[in-house]
Formats: sequence, structure tokens, C-alpha cells
Amino acid sequence: MSLTPDREARVPRLSLDEAKAAADEAGVPDYMAELAIFRVLLNHPKLASGLNDLLARMLWQGKLDKRLRELAIMRIAWLTACEYEWSQHWRVARGLGVSADDLAGVRDWQSRAEFGSAERAVLAATDDVVREGTVSAESWTACKQEFGADQAVLVELVTAISAWRMIASILGSLEIPLEHDVVSWPPDGNGPGA
Repeated sequence: MSLTPDREARVPRLSLDEAKAAADEAGVPDYMAELAIFRVLLNHPKLASGLNDLLARMLWQGKLDKRLRELAIMRIAWLTACEYEWSQHWRVARGLGVSADDLAGVRDWQSRAEFGSAERAVLAATDDVVREGTVSAESWTACKQEFGADQAVLVELVTAISAWRMIASILGSLEIPLEHDVVSWPPDGNGPGA
């Protein structure tokens, strides 16, 4: 389902001024209040603050490799057909230097020869969580082989996959539309099933 910028979410977006005021009250950065997701979530400022803190900690202070995290987020977006998450994190990941080929490659990652063992472990774990709700024993073993020397990375990996899976559910359930300046399903405009 394409959620065009002019479509209203199931819970109305706050005006930009209302969102920024709620963000200031909740300790959410003003730039986050500009995003459609936070213009909806800031209807509940304390909840929006908690979600922002969790996501921001992983985005900007995380121990997990940023490229691997963004590949996992993009895979979640693809599997859940979450246009907002795919389109927003395309921009985030590209800004972090992740190649367009790698991002598009998560759509059929098993066939992408350029992905090594770390990417394959993370993407398999991501598939497990999205499809089954938990990381399988096989995927966990692969992740431990890749990151087992740092237990914090393993915890963050599972938390990141779970958190952005939750965000995809929130986005879909509240039917949060794209912002006006965001391109739908980059790089080619083709979402799942297209």
C-alpha cells in the first residue's frame, strides 16, 4: 500500500508547530518533530520520547556496525512492505555511505554474492524475527561466530531488529504517510510484489 504524503494517518498528524512544542516538552529533537511518524507519535509525548531515545541510542551511539544495522532495517521494510521505513532509511543509509546496490540487494539477499558472512548472519536473523518472532538457533550460531567476542553487539543486534520491526508495525497500523520530499521505494519505485 502506497501512503502518499497527502493521505492522513489513522491518528491525525499534529501541525508542525504543535509537534515541535510537544517535542520540546518531551525532550525529542525538533528535527524529529518534522517527520510524519513523530508528528503522529507526539500525540503521546512520553511514548514518543521513549521511542526516540531507544532508536537514537542505536542510530548514533550503537556498537553494531551502522551498515549492518541499516541492511537489517531495509530487509525488515522489504519483508513487511513498509514503504515509509524503506524510503526513510534509504536516505539514512545512503547518508552513512551504504551503497545503493547493497540496499537494493537486501530484497533478495540470498542471491547477492557480494554479501559476506556478517551480512548473511544479520539478514538471516532479521528474516527469522520478522517471520517467526525470534532468531533461530542456526542464525544465532552464525551471529555468535561473527560477533560473539562482543556480547553487547549481539544484544544490540537483536534489539535493533526487534525495534525496527516494531516501528514497521506502528507505521503500517497507523498508516503514516511519506513526507512530501521523500521518494517512494527507491531506487526504482518498485516495492514488494511490484
